[in-house]
Amino acid sequence: MGRAVAARPNPDRLLESFLDSLEFERHVSPRTLLNYRHALTSFRDKAKAPAWKKCVANDFRKFLFELMKTGAARATIRLHFAALRTFYKWLAERHGLARNPLKEVQLPKLERKLPMVLTITQMEELLSAPFRAPEEKQAAAWAPARDAAILELFYSSGLRLAELVSLDVAHIDPFSESVRVMGKGRKERVVPVGAPALEAIQKYRSQAGVATGPLFISKRRRRISTVAVGNLLKKYLRHTSIPLSISPHKLRHSFATHMLDAGADLRGVQALLGHASISTTQIYTHVTVERLKKAYGEAHPRA
Repeated sequence: MGRAVAARPNPDRLLESFLDSLEFERHVSPRTLLNYRHALTSFRDKAKAPAWKKCVANDFRKFLFELMKTGAARATIRLHFAALRTFYKWLAERHGLARNPLKEVQLPKLERKLPMVLTITQMEELLSAPFRAPEEKQAAAWAPARDAAILELFYSSGLRLAELVSLDVAHIDPFSESVRVMGKGRKERVVPVGAPALEAIQKYRSQAGVATGPLFISKRRRRISTVAVGNLLKKYLRHTSIPLSISPHKLRHSFATHMLDAGADLRGVQALLGHASISTTQIYTHVTVERLKKAYGEAHPRA
């Protein structure tokens, strides 16, 4: 008697069609696709709700309650529901869903945390670290020059980590002093690059013999990874007096905050960062106000 073969579950055709539309029509990133899939399958599996079109508001309230019981952060909860809301909007547009049950569900307010930024003095200390840190025996001779160029470009142009590692030599234009960046949703933007960053990039390229292809390479002469960039930042932080553990994204925060501190226009900073919404950029104005209040409190005799 042959061994019984377990029946495969029916694929969720609506879910897969939705994810296909995100990938091929809206060109969302692989990470966003993964997050959306996780959020939607999590609701489907944990809530044990009926078919997508038959769900009611209470199904989503129960799911919200379950997430809160597990101690999920408010930001995580809101990300789950952002995926659900986008999915149900798509169901209404593409599959004739008459009523969106998520419109009746209220979410807990997001705890707004101000992004942590380095001071200008701390930033300058970090930028000089590659040339002060002891050389590693296994590293390429040009590694300090590359690392200095990476840090300079991060701070000079406020790029995302994924944007920086995906740069090719052809994306840097030393004549117009700019870099061409492919941002989220495959939206291209051109961002200015300061003279110190351009000089650091030229010095690195000359030492490493990088003429074409990926701009930043590993010692095996392949495109550098996001993990490698994160590790080099951690390494250089150990050779500074900065009492913080920061990610590459914090250099982007520092770029935006220092621009606004110096009087840059909010819309201009939004364009430089590649933010789709001005509200995303506005959090940096709060950072600037907090820094001003702190300076006032420390310096004014009657603060």
